[in-house]
Amino acid sequence: MKSSAPFKYLFFILNFIFWLFLALFSSKLIVDNVTSGHHYSNAVFSLTYLKNSGAAFSLLENAREFLIIISVAATTLLFAYVYHNKALHYISLSFLALLSAGIMANCHERIVFGYVRDYINLKFITFPVFNMADIFITIGVIALIAILLFYKGR
Repeated sequence: MKSSAPFKYLFFILNFIFWLFLALFSSKLIVDNVTSGHHYSNAVFSLTYLKNSGAAFSLLENAREFLIIISVAATTLLFAYVYHNKALHYISLSFLALLSAGIMANCHERIVFGYVRDYINLKFITFPVFNMADIFITIGVIALIAILLFYKGR
């Protein structure tokens, strides 16, 4: 590894820990408040607690073990990619950490609860209820695709 490579990997790990903590803490805080009778709603979204035993859009419902294996494998591959790719820019590392943390936050909930706790319900469109980890995954994927398409080779 180059001299800056260990710092980049540390940067990635610290980002991962931060985003993972934020996803898990926000889920706990919101779910605890919603289930104890506090409600929030406006024209854009409401907080609606649902137990999701599947993946996105309730695909693979009740395939908990399979989803856990896929999540651990995906995160392991992302960590290995970061470790072995010394040329990654800090922006890419940030989005890879965000993506990894989102995957592992949902995996953690599947392991601990047997389901993923979803709570953000968009009111202006018909869309499945989702959580903060899902936002992290979506942003991470979109940003990494944009980086690959527009900044490859720079």
